[in-house]
Amino acid sequence: MKVRSVEITGATVEEAIAAGLEQLSVSRNQVEIEVLRPSSRGVLGFGAKEAIVRITVEVEAEAEIEAEVEPEAEVEPEPQSEEELTLNLARDILAELLDKMQVEAEIHTRISQPKFPKDSTSLVLDMHGNDLGFLIGRRGETLADIQYLVRLMVNKATLRRSYVQVDVAGYKTRREIALKKLALRVAEQVTRRGRRVGLEPMSAYERRLVHITLRNHPTVITESVGEGSRRKVTILPKP
Repeated sequence: MKVRSVEITGATVEEAIAAGLEQLSVSRNQVEIEVLRPSSRGVLGFGAKEAIVRITVEVEAEAEIEAEVEPEAEVEPEPQSEEELTLNLARDILAELLDKMQVEAEIHTRISQPKFPKDSTSLVLDMHGNDLGFLIGRRGETLADIQYLVRLMVNKATLRRSYVQVDVAGYKTRREIALKKLALRVAEQVTRRGRRVGLEPMSAYERRLVHITLRNHPTVITESVGEGSRRKVTILPKP
């Protein structure tokens, strides 16, 4: 059976497919589509790559197409929300950074609802792969630096502030659970002994997590002490 195929480039995969279908004068349900390379926006416009697709149609199928009276209408893809577009941009930027670092990882994305009152929706990029522990670093410092770079470039590209969160295999979720358990366990010690206890230095986000965990505790209160990277939470008995 004879076939006819074309390779088409476009700013996105969908644009390349549309151009190929127009060139072959066929509809989408009558061809085979192979994505040879997805598009990439690069970092701040640098290193952008167009998508490449191969579209193949059988000669017999072309004869059937001409005999059709009412071609089947194509389903238009639903437009993406502003958050989804920003999340895709953040994923492309992180992928470009990982490529320059020569790190192989899959990036799973999701939109997470606020965990604290008055917080914004989180655009989560979770990296999965082999031996990615070095991306976390001591006390998550390397991961925090990567997140800062991605968030900075996303905000500069979109001209608005978005809360982008970068994670490695759910590390931050596990860390949050561990911190909550630690805060409650230390609160019990403080209540029992009647003496204040200082936790290890933490990031501003982690300190806030401890404060909120113990905000309504009946017997202890919390306060942050120290400066810079040595700033930490102290748990003490209520006066």
